[in-house]
Amino acid sequence: QPMFENDDITEFMAAFDEQLDDYPEQIEAFIESKQYAVLRELFLPLEPADIAWLLEECGEEHMPLLYRLLPKELAAEVFVELESDSQEMLINGFSNAELKEVLDELYLDDTVDIIEDMPANVVSRILRNTDPETRRVINQILNYPEDSAGSIMTTEYVRLQKEMTVDQAFNRIRQTGADKETIYTCYVIDAQRKLIGVVPLRTLICADDDATVGDLMQDDVLAVNTLDDQEEVANIFKKFNWMALPVTDKEGRMVGIITVDDIVDVIEQETTEDMELMNAVLPSDDEYLKMSVIGLAKNRIPWLCVLMISGTLSAFVIGMYQELLDSVVVLSSF
Repeated sequence: QPMFENDDITEFMAAFDEQLDDYPEQIEAFIESKQYAVLRELFLPLEPADIAWLLEECGEEHMPLLYRLLPKELAAEVFVELESDSQEMLINGFSNAELKEVLDELYLDDTVDIIEDMPANVVSRILRNTDPETRRVINQILNYPEDSAGSIMTTEYVRLQKEMTVDQAFNRIRQTGADKETIYTCYVIDAQRKLIGVVPLRTLICADDDATVGDLMQDDVLAVNTLDDQEEVANIFKKFNWMALPVTDKEGRMVGIITVDDIVDVIEQETTEDMELMNAVLPSDDEYLKMSVIGLAKNRIPWLCVLMISGTLSAFVIGMYQELLDSVVVLSSF
């Protein structure tokens, strides 16, 4: 791919966004003329986030049809990018076989994120269509406290043993890597599942085939506990610029990893909460523009009551010193 200057990238993205804005009309025309093969070809070059935006723009009437045109792996990636309301609508329209296909392609942490936003009847249907081991892990993650490291981690990571040679390590990565969240950092554990080191993929690539993982690994590993607050984890990512961070339980056994894509969501969530508090609004899990007027009023009223009481107290204090303020006007600025 050609190298772009910053200005060229800005122009390219602006042109692409302008072109993308015309897609909904084209999609409507293709649907009316039943050119489904053309629609499929239209979607294939696009990124999952752009496809999700197009499905949202086309509305619930056409979304199920358009979603079923996508290849299986791409469909799973697009599903993660959709709004929770759209996800629920699609799940209700899926057969059990279709739902299982989507769930099989999702990473475990994405499945947990989806479940957290769904009503109980949809959650029970999702869990019924997952295999027993996946269901056990999902329930384990859901039991961690909200906003903790355990609640946002994934259990899909590459495990190695220190006795392995580089050649054996690559065989393990080839066998299991396709289903893992990331393969760029591999984690070395012992027989008790204790985390004893990490080895980057770059180190393995540059090493001799007969070198052992134990000789190549870094044994000074920073890990977080499952009960650590997710905001503390985000601060570690910001400080060290890592792509993934191991998570251990209180016995030091490795139970999962947190990847940078999950931390981006955490930073956005924490920033939103801070902005809401700065504007005297109680934080909410719902999107601001999707909340009802009554819901917004409920979040605002407690702060208004506090401000009203504090304003009344301020007026009372000022009234006690009215004569002094009249004689020394400059005191009113305090």
